[in-house]
Amino acid sequence: MMMSRGGAKAAKSLLAAVGPRLFSTTTTTIRTISSHEALSASHLLKPDVASSWIWTRAPTNGGMRFSSTITLGEKTPTKEEDANQKKTEKESTGGDAAGGNNKGDKGIASYWGVEPNKITKEDGSEWKWNCFRPWETYKADLTIDLKKHHVPTTFLDRLAYWTVKSLRWPTDLFFQRRYGCRAMMLETVAAVPGMVGGMLLHCKSLRRFEQSGGWIKALLEEAENERMHLMTFMEVAKPKWYERALVITVQGVFFNAYFLGYLISPKFAHRMVGYLEEEAIHSYTEFLKELDKGNIENVPAPAIAIDYWRLPADATLRDVVIVVRADEAHHRDVNHFASDIHYQGRELKEAPAPIGYH
Repeated sequence: MMMSRGGAKAAKSLLAAVGPRLFSTTTTTIRTISSHEALSASHLLKPDVASSWIWTRAPTNGGMRFSSTITLGEKTPTKEEDANQKKTEKESTGGDAAGGNNKGDKGIASYWGVEPNKITKEDGSEWKWNCFRPWETYKADLTIDLKKHHVPTTFLDRLAYWTVKSLRWPTDLFFQRRYGCRAMMLETVAAVPGMVGGMLLHCKSLRRFEQSGGWIKALLEEAENERMHLMTFMEVAKPKWYERALVITVQGVFFNAYFLGYLISPKFAHRMVGYLEEEAIHSYTEFLKELDKGNIENVPAPAIAIDYWRLPADATLRDVVIVVRADEAHHRDVNHFASDIHYQGRELKEAPAPIGYH
C-alpha cells in the first residue's frame, strides 16, 4: 500500500514537470514581422535570407519552442544560371533513351559521380541504345547447319524430346499462322533456360569455391541474346492484352519447372533446351516461307535489329528472321554439347565454354 502511494506521487510529480512540454494544448500562432526584424534575425544565422515569415509557438511552462520557414542560403537563380542547369541536365541524358527516342527526358541528378558514357558508332554518329553497346554487336554466322538433329537414345533424351513436342501442339493451335506473335511468345520462353542455368552455376561456383569454366557467362550470353530477339519482334508484332497475360502465365510455370528440372538433372535440362531450339529453327523456317509467299508483309527491319546484327540499312524483316534462326541453331549446339558433357560423367567446368558463339 505504501509503495502504491509512493508510485502515484512520483507519477504526479513527473506529469507536473513535463506535462506542459508533452501534452500542451496551446495553439501555434503566426506572427508577421517587419523586414528590419527579419533581417536582424537572419543575420544571426546566415546573411542571405529571402523570407519574412517566422513560425513561433506560444510560451509554455517548459519554455519557448521555435521553428522557422526561413530558407537559409538560397538565392533566386538568375536566367543565366537556370540556362546552364538545363544545359547540364540535357547533356547528362546521354542522348536517346534505351529503346527509343525520348529526347524530352531529363537527366537523372545524382551526386554519386556515375556519369553516362557518350558512345559513338564507327562512323562517328551517336549510339542511341542503352540496352546494348557497339562491342556487343556482331554479324550472325549464316553458314551453320540448320538440319542437325540429336536422335534421342536414352530415357531422359526421349523424355526431353516428347516434352518439347507436347508443348508444340497447343502453340500451333493458339497462334496458327501468326508467326510474328508466335516468335514473340517463343522468345519469352527461350530466354529463361540460359538465365536459370547461369544462376544455378553461379551459386554452385560460390558454394564450392571453384570456377565454372566460363559456362556462367556463356549461358547468360544465351539468355541476353534471346531477350534481344524478343526486343526485336516487339517492334514487329504488338502483343494483345490476352497474349501478355499468356506470357506471364507460361513464363511463371516454365521458369519454376525448368529450375526444378535443372536441379534434378542438368543433362535432361540442357537436352530439352536443345530440342526446344530445334523447334525454334523449324518455326522460323515456316516464318520465312510465309514471307516468301507474300502472306506476311516483308516490312523494313527494326532499327534495333540493324544495329545489333550489323545489318545493312535497307534490311527487311526477312533478313532479321534469317539471323535469328542462325542464333537459335547456335544455341541448339551449345545445349546439346552441355548435355553430352554431363552424359559422359563430366562437369561443365572441365570443358571450355563456347563464349561468344553466335
